[in-house]
Amino acid sequence: MPNYNYKTGLAGIRAFAFDVDGVLTDGSLLSTPDGELLRVFNSKDGLAIRMCRMHGYPVAIITGGASDSILQRCAGMGIPDEDIYMASRDKLPVFDSFCRKYGLDRKEVAYCGDDIPDIPVLRSCGIAAVPADAAQEAKEASDYISSYPGGKGCVRDLVEQVLKIQGKWYIDYEKYRKL
Repeated sequence: MPNYNYKTGLAGIRAFAFDVDGVLTDGSLLSTPDGELLRVFNSKDGLAIRMCRMHGYPVAIITGGASDSILQRCAGMGIPDEDIYMASRDKLPVFDSFCRKYGLDRKEVAYCGDDIPDIPVLRSCGIAAVPADAAQEAKEASDYISSYPGGKGCVRDLVEQVLKIQGKWYIDYEKYRKL
């Protein structure tokens, strides 16, 4: 369970990183006859990520999955291809690479993961968040457990809290249209 009041760290967040399966989705996978894996993403989570991008926050996707569906969804949220790290089995070095790329300290990044492979990043980042239905081990490594499950608003929950405390929870329609 969380060890401190995570809200004290929200003002210092300058970037976000997210797992996909179990965070941006509910973890379910459908397979097409040709073997493509299909995922269902939440549109409210997607809007929150677009708002991050609109306000200049770097956003990384660090996932063990690898699929065109991930690339397509990330493109729709304004995440550059170079910040999408698929087939990541050891997530901490990837997280560190993302931080170096943007000149960030680990503590300036909020990370949302849901399972055991996410624990090293959860223990290293500024705000460690997990969905309500995360694995117990991930919950124990987190600062914040969302009341929303994966793929059902947990990303929006985290992003909204950070942007609200920083006075950035609004849409600049000019920038929003360009994403």
